[in-house]
Amino acid sequence: MKTKKITVETLVPLPVEKVWTLWTTPEHITKWNFASPEWHSPKAENELHAGGKFNYRMEAKDGSAGFDFEGRYEEVTPNKYIKYKLADGRVAEVVFKPIDNATYIEETFDPEVENSIEMQRDGWQAILENFRNYAERNI
Repeated sequence: MKTKKITVETLVPLPVEKVWTLWTTPEHITKWNFASPEWHSPKAENELHAGGKFNYRMEAKDGSAGFDFEGRYEEVTPNKYIKYKLADGRVAEVVFKPIDNATYIEETFDPEVENSIEMQRDGWQAILENFRNYAERNI
């Protein structure tokens, strides 16, 4: 049975070019790529082109847990679209759509089987909102 994809979304009050830079540059990724204040992303590597690899380290600040969020890009259209395949074979897509002087971000991904759909949606949405908050502080 094929599991339905999960979609999260947000609106960032910045032009798409600025949003793209904050989303894709390792020095920025480490500042927003975590779901809660108890976690952080101490390292990010990003080869942003079709066939390029990425690896974002996510860890609990107390050292109790951590994992690498990694995969390979399948498609990259600057300021518009990213499609990637995670190391476990799941696929995710991110759409960046300019709306006036803001950017709508829609992220759709294949769920994994270990956690509930709700937990996954909430976690990815929390990271997306963390990104929006970070972007708003970098206007």
